[in-house]
Amino acid sequence: MNHTILNHLHIDLGARMGEFGGWNMPIQYEGIIKEHHHTRTNCSIFDICHMGEIEIVGDNAERDLNNLLTANISSMSINQVKYSFLLNENGGVIDDLTIYKIDHDRFLLVVNAATTNDDYQWISKNLSSTTKANNLSNEFGKIDIQGPKSRDILQNILNEPIDDIKYFNFKKINNFIVSRTGYTGELGYELYIPTNSTEKWWNMLLNNPLCKPAGLGARDTLRLEMGYPLYGHELTLKSSPVSFSGNSFIDLNKTFIGKNHVLNELDNPSKKIIGLKFESKRAAREGDSVFVASQDKNPHKIGVVTSGSISPSLNKAIAVANVYYDEYKEGDILLVEIRNNIYSAEVCSFPFYKNGSVRGD
Repeated sequence: MNHTILNHLHIDLGARMGEFGGWNMPIQYEGIIKEHHHTRTNCSIFDICHMGEIEIVGDNAERDLNNLLTANISSMSINQVKYSFLLNENGGVIDDLTIYKIDHDRFLLVVNAATTNDDYQWISKNLSSTTKANNLSNEFGKIDIQGPKSRDILQNILNEPIDDIKYFNFKKINNFIVSRTGYTGELGYELYIPTNSTEKWWNMLLNNPLCKPAGLGARDTLRLEMGYPLYGHELTLKSSPVSFSGNSFIDLNKTFIGKNHVLNELDNPSKKIIGLKFESKRAAREGDSVFVASQDKNPHKIGVVTSGSISPSLNKAIAVANVYYDEYKEGDILLVEIRNNIYSAEVCSFPFYKNGSVRGD
């Protein structure tokens, strides 16, 4: 497995390690529930160095990215971030990613760890001759600092203010980038740091007693409570982005690879990602079957769970499922088979947890 630059520090901290996307990553330190609550109430830092960074440079970079991505790149201002899908010709999701506009002719794509190489090959193949893609993943370390206390803690270390960084924007400070996007539903920042400085910044952040390390276990429960997708679960090569987001994050006023399939899916939707909330604490898992009950016949299967867990914030089980489009409505009670037993779950909207500080000023 691959190792991040911070791997030895996680071992020193007693982290339980595990494989994720081909990387040996910290799953938990004190425990997933403790780390989850600490992020919601104070501040946690996450090692996200496994993510990929691909630079796109050239006079035609904007035009090429408009063709590659579903988001409208032309409407972006410098220092803005956008979320988008990278599709193949059949409208399948190669990856979901964020785009950073560094300059008029320079962008940075932040992509998922397991798909970095495939993304890079696909992007390079579909660029014009004057545009260049550079895989900078080995040059960056990435630390996410998340939680309502994150601004105060980070500001105490930096020499420049960060309260002027709006949601989905970033700022260049010295030789690194501070952005504000996040994956937890809380106020937070992402530090893109030169690899040789990453360890120093990790330790400086942990010097604050309110800041603790958190692993991918808590990161997953935090993102699930917000209804955020995880590539390989809610989004795959075999799924249309329409099933997850409708027409959100998709600009239909421009051409892009896979657009015809997106239009067809919008006109004739087949699947839909939905939220399920259980009264029990029996967590559904990926692949568990979802059924709709009927008064005149036996329950019939309408889809499968893509992600599921106990919600530490709500103290009940929640799940995300991919189901046939017209077989439910919000408030309906569906049935989920979990380890050979049937449990009822209510269809609900996202986010499950509605008290996050993510958009706080």
